[in-house]
Amino acid sequence: MTTIPFDNSYVRLPDRFFVRRAPTPVAGPRLIRLNRALAANLGMDPDWLAGPAGVGMLAGNSVPEGAEPIATAYAGHQFGNFVPQLGDGRAVLLGEVVDRDGCRCDIQLKGAGPTPFSRRGDGRAALGPVLREYLVSEAMAALGIPTTRALAAVATGELVVRETRLPGAVLARVAASHIRVGTFQYFAARGDAEAVRTLADHVLARHYPEASFAEHPYGALLDGVVARQADLVAAWLLVGFVHGVMNTDNMSVAGETIDYGPCAFLDTYDPRTSFSSIDAHGRYAYGQQPGIALWNLTRLAEALLPLLAEDEEAAVAAAEAALAGFGPRFEKAYHDGLAHKLGLSADRDGTVALADDLLARMAKNQADFTLTFRRLCDAA
Repeated sequence: MTTIPFDNSYVRLPDRFFVRRAPTPVAGPRLIRLNRALAANLGMDPDWLAGPAGVGMLAGNSVPEGAEPIATAYAGHQFGNFVPQLGDGRAVLLGEVVDRDGCRCDIQLKGAGPTPFSRRGDGRAALGPVLREYLVSEAMAALGIPTTRALAAVATGELVVRETRLPGAVLARVAASHIRVGTFQYFAARGDAEAVRTLADHVLARHYPEASFAEHPYGALLDGVVARQADLVAAWLLVGFVHGVMNTDNMSVAGETIDYGPCAFLDTYDPRTSFSSIDAHGRYAYGQQPGIALWNLTRLAEALLPLLAEDEEAAVAAAEAALAGFGPRFEKAYHDGLAHKLGLSADRDGTVALADDLLARMAKNQADFTLTFRRLCDAA
């Protein structure tokens, strides 16, 4: 059997961070798509993964040597309402590998069966959402936008019951990590200051090692997450991407786009566009995404308060200073990107006003977002 070079770190954290749970086997695994280039970069043999043993592993029918499958614990604000326990209800984290670029990556099976966090769900995924996440996450990667990646999509040979019976599938997902704002909230809500510190130290070492050497490492950690999220949301807006469910459990502290549930790219440019049938009030509409990102980051700052300073007033001041950096960072990234799309210098007087005027005219005339910029290229 081909070995996968697992090098697991999250499973070394205290037991209350996760539950050990192997994936549930499926009846008839069949490979739909394998991301061969990604597999090779992860140190995996694409030919083996495409064979019977590899497909069985990708479907959850076998646990490879070195894997230590777990379901992770987290909480989250869902449409503004706090849920103290969510967790991986249909995903199993097999383990971590270090890719050829030296980056640590999680290998997770989404749709791998029930876990203690399933909340009476079946733990499975339908084929349609699996294919959507595969396509959209790989499109985002090709556009240069930080994102989780799709390693493989595997049909299960079973049906899942939603509004109707649908073919089931498993997505093998790759991420810098699956640690979310909601992971910090989970422990903060329980008053578990030791776990918050342990998690922060893990995130510092894994995602923000340079912040470990700062005078105030946890403040530097918050600064780092704020900066990455500001850049990420600016990148979303620049390609017309709408994340339909920006709950705090769907915000990665690594700064990657994660959890492609309801989502889409704009056709007609309208900042009010949303892509979730349950988002009746447009909380996560295209134009609301920067504000929601800051709202989510504020929840992270609240969880980190005990680490920012011993004095509560000083901790709040440190959190507010970090959060204040979001707006300027986002505006610069967004307007620099708009200038680039227009082929203009971001520092040139009038560029921002020109770009804003164009967007206003696009909204008024119901212009297609992507095609407008493509046709400007043709005209030029």
